[in-house]
Amino acid sequence: MISALQPFLLRKLFPNLSEKIEAGITGHRICVSVGIRVTSLQIEFCRRVSWMGSAKDERLLAAARQLIGLLAERLDVDASVRLWDGSRVPLGRDVRGPFTFTISGPGVIGSLVRRPTLDNIIRHYAEGRLGFEGGTLIDFGSQLNRKGRSTSLKSLSKLELLKALLPFVFVPADKPADAHGFSGDITGRSQRRRDNKAYVQFHYDLSNEFYTLFLDPEMVYSCAYFTDWQNDLATAQRDKLEMICRKLRLKPGERLLDIGCGWGGLVCYAAQHYGVTAHGITLSEQQLAYAREKVKRLGLEGRVTLELRDYTSVEGVYDKIASVGMYEHIGLANIPRYMAKVQSLLAPNGLFLNHAISRRTPKPSWRGRRMRPEQRALAKYIFPGGELDDIGHTIVAMERAGFEVHDVEAWRLHYARTCQLWCERLTAAREEAVRLVGEEKYRIWVAYLAGVSLAFSRGGARIFQTLASKTARRPPPLPPTRADLYR
Repeated sequence: MISALQPFLLRKLFPNLSEKIEAGITGHRICVSVGIRVTSLQIEFCRRVSWMGSAKDERLLAAARQLIGLLAERLDVDASVRLWDGSRVPLGRDVRGPFTFTISGPGVIGSLVRRPTLDNIIRHYAEGRLGFEGGTLIDFGSQLNRKGRSTSLKSLSKLELLKALLPFVFVPADKPADAHGFSGDITGRSQRRRDNKAYVQFHYDLSNEFYTLFLDPEMVYSCAYFTDWQNDLATAQRDKLEMICRKLRLKPGERLLDIGCGWGGLVCYAAQHYGVTAHGITLSEQQLAYAREKVKRLGLEGRVTLELRDYTSVEGVYDKIASVGMYEHIGLANIPRYMAKVQSLLAPNGLFLNHAISRRTPKPSWRGRRMRPEQRALAKYIFPGGELDDIGHTIVAMERAGFEVHDVEAWRLHYARTCQLWCERLTAAREEAVRLVGEEKYRIWVAYLAGVSLAFSRGGARIFQTLASKTARRPPPLPPTRADLYR
């Protein structure tokens, strides 16, 4: 009976027996220790299986090195790949730097061959089967843009690529979990299923402590403004708040509405430095709690009010309205409703500043609005329910709502720099971030911040501040030039 069970026990003790060089000897030792008699024939069998597994692993390592070599011919970057046996393979002709991609096993490549999607890459990356070390993804990505053109892999030999990938087709792999994304409707295009509060809280309610790891002391979570590219994050965010207040031409006693007030940076700054009465709204409970505590700490209770409220239900009349980084959350189908609501809240002689990330104007397509893989990934793991408008359509929507548009300013490179600093700060605070949100969430976020920085650097994403008055039927409350902004 015991003899018959020996192969079964060996399989249970060594599920990856064929991948371990000394599995036969180790199996023998364990069986002896538990009183199971192992014959010399069975030991020889284990040795042969181990040798076969070792040979197979060497073939997979050779195929992986061949694959990386093909990529290196086209990429030629200062980076390496560390394979599952610890060996490093260069991705360029003269690799000197520490940046290294890591692959935990051949099954990862096999999984990606069978399901070559961005979502599959993200899942393996989140669980640590794919990774990087020795820098940020910005360090690597910045090498892929030469003379204003992105490095292309289109010229890779399809036959050579197929030969390198073929050995991995049937290599088994653990299926990565799908536990880190938003569980509801990520597109937000169905008004019946759209849940603005759930979307906002998925992104912003990770914990206030998490955001303090990489934001500035004022907790401003939007594009900073660099009057000098060498300025630190805190200086650039203060300069951004100041620029918004100047563009709105705030005056003491005016009523300011901040739609999507975050942690209260703008409303507190405007009340302190410009003497306005400010009201901020948010759908994040953690942001609201933090902002209220800040208002109390600064002694601004009489001049700053805050509430948990959707913009659609706000009432009253305001002299100036700011929407900074909120427009991206409302969805393209809701833009007319959004503009009409802001129009109804703005005083006759008021000004409205809309600060929003934008995309390139899309080409006409019979297929309608299809989400690209990177857009779907962003919606699933970071910003569910969000959609980017193009600046042309934004201006059209503002004019259709009755606004007169006066100024449009692009801040694209400012946001590239902002996200770079956020990414570097979060990377430096890795241990604390993992303690707060877990390894998987941390990994997704540092990759997200790096990806956004690269997208703005290369022009794939844009950002604009648009200033408008309520109507063109009366003179705007603006000076004849913009010299006052840069005094």
